[in-house]
Amino acid sequence: MSCTLHVAWDERLTDYHFGPGHPLAPVRVELTMRLAHEFGLWTRPGVTVAAPVPASDADLEMVHDAWYIATVQAVSRWARHSDAWGGGLEEKQLRVARMIGLGTEDNPVFPGMHEASALVTGATLAAARAVWLGQARHGASIAGGMHHAMAARASGFGVYNDVAVAIAWLLGHGAERIAYVDIDAHHGDGVQAAFWADPRVLTISMHQHPADMFPFTGLPAETGGPGAEGSAVNVALPAGIKDARWLRAFHAIVPPLLRQFRPQILVSQHGADTHRLDPLARLELSIDGQRAAHAAIHALAHDQAGGRWLLTGGGGYDLVHVVPRTWTHLVAEAAGQPIDPAAPTPTRWREFVGRRTGLTAPGNMTEEASVVFKPFESGYDPGDAVDQAIMATRNAVFPLHGLVPL
Repeated sequence: MSCTLHVAWDERLTDYHFGPGHPLAPVRVELTMRLAHEFGLWTRPGVTVAAPVPASDADLEMVHDAWYIATVQAVSRWARHSDAWGGGLEEKQLRVARMIGLGTEDNPVFPGMHEASALVTGATLAAARAVWLGQARHGASIAGGMHHAMAARASGFGVYNDVAVAIAWLLGHGAERIAYVDIDAHHGDGVQAAFWADPRVLTISMHQHPADMFPFTGLPAETGGPGAEGSAVNVALPAGIKDARWLRAFHAIVPPLLRQFRPQILVSQHGADTHRLDPLARLELSIDGQRAAHAAIHALAHDQAGGRWLLTGGGGYDLVHVVPRTWTHLVAEAAGQPIDPAAPTPTRWREFVGRRTGLTAPGNMTEEASVVFKPFESGYDPGDAVDQAIMATRNAVFPLHGLVPL
């Protein structure tokens, strides 16, 4: 596949930092970008890297309420005059922050919060613009993917929903059909909510079953609002699912819907928390299974969206062994120059990981896991939990797209 890639990146993106001990540690992005650098990805033909500018208030207001943005800005200013990460907010200030989902365990207040969040959104916007305006076929915002943030509330480590803002920008600049595919372990509820009643946007989220997983939404029965029935697609997968079963579910749901919807651009969120080592989820994919998912989404962008592909990071909380490897595979895939899974990780990167974190870095780019799976079309097993999840989703939405569930 012929690919060009624009990467929106600036070291200031690591300023999006909720404080020591928070799962969303920016070192995971830092290590990813360093690993990609050591593999020489930034100097490959067709790859450009540029620093983005922060999203403006007008950009943010495409998705977020103006009063919410103003309140985030106020809380951010208060934090600058208190202890780091909001420890010194006055009681009244903290009450205001908590009204919009800030000052919580998930979303602590931190100095410069508005500016850091606006820059993350600006990065995803820059990648979207590059793709839509023809500067590159693919655009990457690895620091992005804050898919839980709502119009007037911070949620799930997200202050502003960069993905939703980018999709809204695309709609405002002529896109008529946008497909969003979310493979994070958690339901992409914020993006779904933003376009719940908009038939121009098809949101597909594959996630751990919400019975015991934040944000506790994302059942197959959630299919879109009035006038947009079938625009929301949710695949609620059982805990413990491994590569082959996850890939079976992906291929049973995503390609048929994209073929029918015919998107003009594919937007994807690649949360790495589906990995078996992730501390916040209970799925059991490997680096190899995640790499196969990246490749499948890339192929769908070319086959079903004219090659236009906007990709972001997302969740993922094993900071050294998982996130840097899977997202480096993702960037290499988007550049059209996949890394051999058997390749060793560069020595200089391993040394940097040791200095930066005190941890031992993985020695190669694979876990030698098999990614072979049986397609759903080979036969439905009504007693299998994964096939039950597949059928629940197909029954809920396939008829709304003129497709036969089985």
